[in-house]
Amino acid sequence: MTIFERYLTVWVALCIVAGIALGEIAPGLFEQLAAVEYARVNLVVAVLIWAMVYPMMIAVDFASLGRVTEQPRGLLLTLVVNWLVKPFTMAALGVIFFNHVFADLIPPADAEAYIAGLILLGAAPCTAMVFVWSQLTRGDANYTLVQVSVNDVIMVFAYAPIVALLLGVTSIPVPWETLVLSVVLYVVVPLLAGVLTRRALLASSGAAGLDGFMARLKPWSIVGLLATVVLLFGFQGQIILTQPLVIALIAVPLLIQSYGIFAVAYGAAWAMRVPFRIAAPCAMIGTSNFFELAVAVAISIYGLNSGAALATVVGVLVEVPVMLSLVAFANRTRGAFDNRSAEETTPASAQR
Repeated sequence: MTIFERYLTVWVALCIVAGIALGEIAPGLFEQLAAVEYARVNLVVAVLIWAMVYPMMIAVDFASLGRVTEQPRGLLLTLVVNWLVKPFTMAALGVIFFNHVFADLIPPADAEAYIAGLILLGAAPCTAMVFVWSQLTRGDANYTLVQVSVNDVIMVFAYAPIVALLLGVTSIPVPWETLVLSVVLYVVVPLLAGVLTRRALLASSGAAGLDGFMARLKPWSIVGLLATVVLLFGFQGQIILTQPLVIALIAVPLLIQSYGIFAVAYGAAWAMRVPFRIAAPCAMIGTSNFFELAVAVAISIYGLNSGAALATVVGVLVEVPVMLSLVAFANRTRGAFDNRSAEETTPASAQR
């Protein structure tokens, strides 16, 4: 991990402080930035989101989809968790906490916005950072790429309908046009650009040229993320200063969701006898979020200073320390997977 990745939580926290301070010092600047939009899409944030997403999409190798038949249990598990479990449990937790547990602490309108933000997070499985988590658990890098690539293909078609369904179930208005436009802008367009860039680089300079280009581009992805956080918290600063418990309240269902989904996926992988090198990344994909997409869609649909946008940014703040703790847990329990594999292969070896 680079220093930016290792201390991402620290940088995000510093950007939150900087955003709040700048929002108080220069509110007119943020008002001007908010006005730079077209079809409810803020163009400043759009550029920053593309800076985040584009490098991730270059890493997606659709040729790897040919390996989907290898270890089908691992792929089946990640698809079930990401698309049939995670979005719905996140929506349920949002409703439980913001409509009931925290009902006396948060106005109903704000509660709806926070629930919407959680839904946008829960329906977006991780695309980029999962490669870091896979590396830290010594997972199968190639199979992790298969899992991510399949999820990306599904996300192009499934993200908008699932979000719309869940927003409708929780009685939040569904702005279909903006939702579909956001998916096109922040998933389809960067994905196509990434595919074309990858093909061009491989054809002209080979794998080494591709790796070098991605390495040069990676810092700009982090810069885009941090600049987006500054903007978001610049708009949210007044709310945060007057309601300091809001961040903590939003973090509660996010923490429960993260650890709960990991337990489900990791436990199911154990029960299904999925090898550790595939089980660990599989659980990480389900636990982590494509928060860049969630932030972009929240901004497009609800606005820069919305509660939905704030909830997605809190997801960024919560995710990194949570994922590092789960990486440590996975590494400590690797022996259980390895020992079982050894026990299963011993009788066959003895027969030979």
